[in-house]
Amino acid sequence: MTQREKMLAGQLYDPSDPALCRQRDLARDLAAEFNQTKENEKDRRMEILRQLLGSIGEYSELYPRIQFDYGCNTYIGNRCYINFSATFLDCAEIRLGDDVFVGPNVSFLTPLHPLLARDRVMRFASDGHPYTLESCRPITVENNVWIGGNVTVLPGVTIGHDAVIGAGSVVTRDIPPGVLAVGNPCRVLREINEEKDMGL
Repeated sequence: MTQREKMLAGQLYDPSDPALCRQRDLARDLAAEFNQTKENEKDRRMEILRQLLGSIGEYSELYPRIQFDYGCNTYIGNRCYINFSATFLDCAEIRLGDDVFVGPNVSFLTPLHPLLARDRVMRFASDGHPYTLESCRPITVENNVWIGGNVTVLPGVTIGHDAVIGAGSVVTRDIPPGVLAVGNPCRVLREINEEKDMGL
């Protein structure tokens, strides 16, 4: 298996692999280009996003500053709104469904590093270059989710459709559909009630 195949399969992989380095460089260059655009360059922004992302749906918007590891492993649905300063460490796939709202300063983090210190230390390849090993787990955000500002979503998490994640939360585990969840670690506060919560 290639290092990219290992990465996407959730196995330990070497991120110093030349092909992975090239993809990261491309993603970061495109993100930097995007971040330099002006408000009247919306067509240019979309053109860059189509080069950068795995896919992006109709009427979706992202606002600078954006940051990506690979870009091509992030898939954004239709009518999504992603506010300022989003970070996508997309070693594994990050999939946002349709009508997802994301507040400012939200981070989607798929990488995992070994818990044992001896497994995290730098190694040296036969050619002498240093490297470390890591793995990753995908993140899924289903349709109609609202994620408040300054939220961090950790590896392997699925956020169910119609859920709301309160600002400042750290999402460490799956969140079921149709609930309000808040805190660090993020926990379900209550179900969202159509009558009670209408217009809020």
